[in-house]
Amino acid sequence: MARFALTIVRHGETRYNKEKLLQGQGIDEPLSEIGFMQAEAAGRFLSDVRFTHVFSSDLIRAKQTASTIMKNNKLSEEVDIKYDARLRERKYGIAEGQPLGELKIMAKKSGEQCPSYTPPGGETLQQVRARAKDFFEFLCQMVLDETSSTEEAAHGAAGREPVTAKDLSTFIRRTGETQDGRRDDDVTFDASILLVSHGAYMRNWIKYFVEDLSFAFPPDLKKSRELSVSPNTGISHFIIRLNPGEIGHPDIRCVCINRHDHLADLNADTGHYAIV
Repeated sequence: MARFALTIVRHGETRYNKEKLLQGQGIDEPLSEIGFMQAEAAGRFLSDVRFTHVFSSDLIRAKQTASTIMKNNKLSEEVDIKYDARLRERKYGIAEGQPLGELKIMAKKSGEQCPSYTPPGGETLQQVRARAKDFFEFLCQMVLDETSSTEEAAHGAAGREPVTAKDLSTFIRRTGETQDGRRDDDVTFDASILLVSHGAYMRNWIKYFVEDLSFAFPPDLKKSRELSVSPNTGISHFIIRLNPGEIGHPDIRCVCINRHDHLADLNADTGHYAIV
């Protein structure tokens, strides 16, 4: 069996986010001043988490967020950020650059509703979910392959020491990983992965967990929050367990979803949930 920690962070605010304009993939807008402040706050919050792998969308707002988070990290200095187009935001076609309200008008004219409406030249929700599925299965196979190498070498994957619960101290209070009578501090993880991506993409990733992998959120998390779009630099964290050959049937446990209390001290409207 393999076990890994998965932390997913939405990028920081851009000017388009603030003005509620659609960015999608075609508009590669950098972070605003507030966006960098949010990324710094997320970086401080995650500074004591040891990541073994870091992946980011290759769009600049995500790249800048990932770089800022890792600049603040105390335990992962040698980990390189890998950029992957599969983590990009949903493509909105001709609606990119337009106000969010315009997308709703286009949907209404077509007899549909957001977010299921697909503008001309855009991606369907099914296509976005397929990207999320492909990348998640890639992560699962990567961890399984590394775990196999670890067992053969009888030492950490590629010479890497296992990740312990103490390395995930920001989150471990709620993991419930206390099997076989072991304390939380005794649990090890084969990998600790950070992903930096986008709002609509992240929501479709979570829906893939819920609808395709039969994942259920803990009862203390409200449904309206589970499937809402994360605020900028909102943080979600999961513990994934899987057996070789069973990538399609992982055990997924949620530690937190769209967490953004690290933004409490910022003098900005960081709580909006618009898909932009």
